[in-house]
Amino acid sequence: MDETKLTRRAMVASLAKVVASGLACGALFPALARADAPAMLTVYKDPSCGCCTKWVDHLRAAGLRPAVHDRSDMDALKDSLGVPAALRSCHTAVAGKYVIEGHVSAADIKALLVRSPSGVLGIAVPDMPVGSPGMEMADRRDRYDVIAFSTNGKTSVFARH
Repeated sequence: MDETKLTRRAMVASLAKVVASGLACGALFPALARADAPAMLTVYKDPSCGCCTKWVDHLRAAGLRPAVHDRSDMDALKDSLGVPAALRSCHTAVAGKYVIEGHVSAADIKALLVRSPSGVLGIAVPDMPVGSPGMEMADRRDRYDVIAFSTNGKTSVFARH
C-alpha cells in the first residue's frame, strides 16, 4: 500500500513538472504558445469616421482582433509612428512591430506578419481607393497598391489589387 502512494506521488510530481515546463515555454516563447491565435492589433481612428468602422469590421470578419481607440490627433499619432505624409489615409493601426496605414486588407496584414520583412516599418494604402476594405461601393473596384515603407524613406510595392 505504501508503494502505491509513492507511485502516485511520483506520478503527480512528474505531471507537475510537465505542466510547469509547458507554462515556462509559454512565457519564454509566446509566439509558439499562440501560433494559431488570431493576430491582435491596435487601431486608431477618428470617432466620426464610418469607413474606419467598416475596415475594423473587415478585420474582425477575417479573424483578427482589433482593439479600437478613437483619437482626434491622428496627424500627431502618424508623425510619432513614422507614417510618411504621402502614404497617409484616415486610420492607422499597429500590429506587432509594424504600422498599418489606411485600407489595407486583413490578408495583406497577415502576410506582413508571416513574412516579417526586415527593414520594413509598415504597409499603407494611400488615400481611400474604392473597393478596398471599408471603401466598398457596389461593384466598383479601383486598382491600388499596398506600399511597404521603411524608416529611411524607401518604399516598395508590397501587394497589388
